[in-house]
Formats: sequence, C-alpha cells, structure tokens
Amino acid sequence: MSGKNRSEIHEGLEVAIILKKDQRTGVTTKGTVKDILTNSSFHPHGIKVRLADGQVGRVAEILK
Repeated sequence: MSGKNRSEIHEGLEVAIILKKDQRTGVTTKGTVKDILTNSSFHPHGIKVRLADGQVGRVAEILK
C-alpha cells in the first residue's frame, strides 16, 4: 500500500516515511505511527504522520 489514503493508516501501524529533510533524496525512515496529522482523506505525496519517536514525515510505504 502506498500511504496516500488516510483510511489505510492507523495508530500502531509500521510505516516508512520520508522526512522533510530527505525529500530530495527520497531516503525513508521506519517507525510506528503515533498520530495522523493530515486531515484530508487523500494526499498525492502521502499522508503526514508523527512516529512514536517524534519524527514527522509523509508515508512512503506501509510495511505491516
């Protein structure tokens, strides 16, 4: 799953996100979703989330 639809994402889900500083390179960071920050049901660049460790980025891939 791509992570562009809010309905696919929930707390506790393992995801790979792209941090703001990594947008040019596309380097992903893995973690567990703590909060969903995007209010709309779809975002073309990925739904913005906060991971359990506090990092914020857009979901690039849903791992589990």
